[in-house]
Amino acid sequence: MQRPQPPAFLFATGIENSNPRIRNGALRVDEMERCGHYARWREDFALVEELGLRFLRYGPPLHGTLLGPGRHDWDFADQTFGELHRRDIVPIVDLCHFGVPDFIGDFQNPDFPKLFADYAGCFARRFPWVQLYTPVNEMYICALFSARYGWWNEQLSSDRAFVTALKHIVGANLLAMREILKVRPDAIFIQSESTEYFHAESPAAIAPAEIRNQERFLSLDLNYGRRVDSGMYEYLMDSGLTREEYHFFLAHSPLKRHCIMGNDYYWTNEHLVHEDGRTRASGEVFGYAVLTRQYHDRYGLPVMHTETNLRDDNEGDAERWLWKQWANVLRVRNDGVPVIGFTWYSLTDQVDWDTALREARGHVDKVGLYDLDRNIRPVGRAYKRLVEQWREVLPAQSLCLQVPIVMPSAYDTDGLPEAYWAMQAARRRG
Repeated sequence: MQRPQPPAFLFATGIENSNPRIRNGALRVDEMERCGHYARWREDFALVEELGLRFLRYGPPLHGTLLGPGRHDWDFADQTFGELHRRDIVPIVDLCHFGVPDFIGDFQNPDFPKLFADYAGCFARRFPWVQLYTPVNEMYICALFSARYGWWNEQLSSDRAFVTALKHIVGANLLAMREILKVRPDAIFIQSESTEYFHAESPAAIAPAEIRNQERFLSLDLNYGRRVDSGMYEYLMDSGLTREEYHFFLAHSPLKRHCIMGNDYYWTNEHLVHEDGRTRASGEVFGYAVLTRQYHDRYGLPVMHTETNLRDDNEGDAERWLWKQWANVLRVRNDGVPVIGFTWYSLTDQVDWDTALREARGHVDKVGLYDLDRNIRPVGRAYKRLVEQWREVLPAQSLCLQVPIVMPSAYDTDGLPEAYWAMQAARRRG
């Protein structure tokens, strides 16, 4: 039987899955609920197909699926992932998106990495056809907003709390990768991480800006087992990381070969630094192409643009941003960086991101390809045209990856991909 081949380029969207807690833990902000996905998931998956997309950043709500150590409610995941498989939509599975279950508490809990890794392994065994994962979304932002800015979850504001959250989040990501690989040795991990840059407002701000520009790499440095510079090492040690913990991260560097460096870029990703260390958004200064080249030069991995959007407050704003981001992707590829995919995030409008989910006001952010009534926005039509025009033009993603991406339909009755067994046989012959 002729199996469908994966597209040459990974055009994707996502269904917003944030679920942090605010108000000192009293309120959980569940974006899937606020955006109507629990009631309209079948319709949402049909919209993905309507756009001509075959890749979807998506995951079950962690707080509603992991009920306790070894206790799970798979009902919603079984329904939704069964439908994705039926539709031959490839999920890039987002297992943790800014929040943890109530019984874990927050990212200061040292039990989180092991509990999460066990959950990731259970998920992989239940859905062995899934190959692409983002175990923990935006690890740097998750730690920053939870433990330095004091906005979510533990709502702390100190370097020690930030480093504690970061080491637990990255540790959880690495242990989860390890567990998933036991089930899917050909798993591919797309680290969706925020691409940041800090500009000095004045000569007096150069030093604090340089510190922030080193700190922006910490999550990926630890995740990929890259040695940090001496200043960051002292900062980590002074903020509670132990030498043994640091060497744990270095020891997991072999996992890097299973990774794609997913990066996110928004208008707010570049910052202006004041001499006292305070920051504010600077807007787009360097842009996606320049920053992505910095990250690629550091890690040397294939890249996927995993998030972008812009509020369509003025007619045409979102469409112009889409084309600008796409032009940046093409520029990066033409400069020799292996960019394998692009994502407008998310499928539908979102709620309360104008305050970074710090306030529950019910404000609708017009950033989706569709509005919350599931009517397509102009940017949705523009993205559909872009996908139609470019999906067969760009070189095959397999040229950039060590293992092929396998479509859900390419699975035999035992739940393992035929391509996987063929790859294993070829390796034995080689």
